[in-house]
Order: sequence, then C-alpha cells, then structure tokens
Amino acid sequence: MTDHLAQSAAAPPAAIPQSDGSLSCPHCGAEVAAQEAFCEACGGALTPTAAVPAGAPDTMAPPIEITRSIKTEDEDTVVVARPCANCGGVIGADGYCETCGTKAPTERDHYTEHPASWVAACCDRGVRHHRNEDATAVAAEPNLGSRAVLVVCDGVSTSLDSDVASLAAARVARDVLVAHRPAGLGTPASRLAAIAGAIVKAASAANAAVIDNTAHDSENAASCTFAAAVVEADLVVFGNVGDSRVYWLPDHGSGGDATELSVDDSVAQARIEMGTPREEAESGPQAHAITKWLGRDSPDFTPRTGSISVRPPGWVLVCSDGLWNYASEATELQSLVAELSAQSPDPLTLAVALVDWAKGRGGKDNISVALARL
Repeated sequence: MTDHLAQSAAAPPAAIPQSDGSLSCPHCGAEVAAQEAFCEACGGALTPTAAVPAGAPDTMAPPIEITRSIKTEDEDTVVVARPCANCGGVIGADGYCETCGTKAPTERDHYTEHPASWVAACCDRGVRHHRNEDATAVAAEPNLGSRAVLVVCDGVSTSLDSDVASLAAARVARDVLVAHRPAGLGTPASRLAAIAGAIVKAASAANAAVIDNTAHDSENAASCTFAAAVVEADLVVFGNVGDSRVYWLPDHGSGGDATELSVDDSVAQARIEMGTPREEAESGPQAHAITKWLGRDSPDFTPRTGSISVRPPGWVLVCSDGLWNYASEATELQSLVAELSAQSPDPLTLAVALVDWAKGRGGKDNISVALARL
C-alpha cells in the first residue's frame, strides 16, 4: 500500500490511460475514474480529468449494522471507528488517516458479525476489487449448537447497484429465516420440508430486495448469488442460487466426511457434471459464469435445497467464491480450517483468518465467510 503523505506544491499526477479506454492509478495501478481526486485503492492523490456529473449520488456506503441475535430485542450493535490499518493513526472525517494520509476502508469494505459465541462471519473487499459487493447476514441463539442462520450473497460486478442490493438481499433472507420456527411439526420429514420451504421463501424475499435496490433505468440490473444454511442442533438445512457454497467440515478424526453440501449453478458445474475434472472446469473459460441468480433479469431464482444430519464436532461454512477460489474441495477446506483453528477455536477469529488467508493468495475477488461451530 502506498502512503499518501502531505502534498507538495506540485499538482498530483493524473490517471494513466489504458489501451482498453480505462484509467489506472499512477501510484498503484488500480482502476480509477476520470473525476476522482483520490485513488480508492491506495489513497494516492490524483488530478481529475473530468468533472463530477451533476446530481451524482454520494458513493459513501452507510454504516453496516454488525450483529443480530435471535434471542433479544437489541438487534444491532453500533459500529466503532477503527484506527488506520497502515499506521494506527486517527481516521479523519474525510475518510483519510490524519497521520499518513492512507484512505481508510469504509464499513462496507470490511465488517464482521458475531451474534453468539459459536457463530460468526467476516465480509471483505479483497485485494483487487474497488468495492465490496459480497454480503453476509447471520443470526444465532446464544446456546452452543441451538439454532443459527447463515446467509451469504455475492453481488455480480456489472451493476452499479450490486453492492447495495446484495446487502439488502442477505439481511432480508436472514430475517425471513429467523422469523420462521417450525415448532410443533409432527414428523422429521415435515420439519425438514418446512425449513426448506422457508429457505425458498427467503430466496424470494431476497430477490425482491435486489429488485427494490436496482435503479429503474439501470441497463445492467443488480444481481447476486444466494447461499443459506439453517442449523438446528445436528440438523443442517441449506439452499443456494448461483455459486456461493455451503460446506460441512467435521473435525479430523471425528468420523465424518467433509462435504460440499450445495451444488453450484454455473458453467463450471455443468462441465463437472459432463465429466470434466473439477480443477480444469473451475479454471477454464467462463468458469465463474453463473446460470441462476437473484435479480430483475433472473430466469429462475428458486434455490436448490437439501439437508444433512451431521455428527459434531465440526463447522458449517457458508462462503462466496472469494474463498473457495483457492480451496474448492471440501477436504482442502477441512485441512485449512483445522490448521487455522488450531490456536483458537473461536468462530470470529477463524472467519477473519480465512479471509486473510484468501487475501494472502491474491484476494482477486470479494470474500465472505460465515461459520457455525457445532
């Protein structure tokens, strides 16, 4: 990261034109807009080469409401301003460090959720993207292994609204699943059907939220993936649309198999089903093109659902492709989780460590991790 120190009398450099018509930051190479006076990636000062369009919206994201508890009426905690990640200095009202001048990430760029001791999530912009279009929303009862809801939505980057829409979708889906408690159902089969039906309703509500947060005149409608898991004791009911995933990762030696529970709606998955090896399918052309999504132009937003009775101890993991890009197989993630949680089994510590691990391998996409410890 390039420090942005006090400016000299000379004007800051202008963005550098690229062969494809885009502009890049002369300090760090990140893509920038012609009207920007600072690079969002490194905080470096720029001389704008175009005026800000009249009536342009304020791009500062609103504060993220961090946690929600199923048990209490106190739904959300207050976000506390963080010190500068570069030097520890105070972040000024303009969003830049008062000591070294580094641009601070917004709360939308990186946030964590920790509603109970056994459930947590971390959502991060990653290294290469200029904004965070992923979103998490989790909830949990306080007692270990009681009931939890984990939701991850990954916004598609072609729309200006996907970062807002994905967050709205994740929160709405969480709220639907929190409100749905299939108590008193007569048989295990009816209970499973009720929870799976709630996940379908949650996806529908999330789809409506995406549409409600898409500009009516937008040529590229906001869209996102959807992955959710409802944990009740040793039962996990899950559903997904797109290529965000749900995994069950038992502890080594506990007698269970690490399993990718969800099935992607993607070109890569179609190739896998035709016999292409996973590694080849997931690294080939259009591998991350999704065939189902939430949004105004979605042909089908009905999630695939399923359930599993697990044998604890282990982890339920819901994540975006920003994580599984670097460890797709369930056994790979199982080993990674075992390694990173060896020092601390705390879910929040592990969620942040998984995000940092993905960033350390390039962080080419936004990264979302939601965990429940059973």
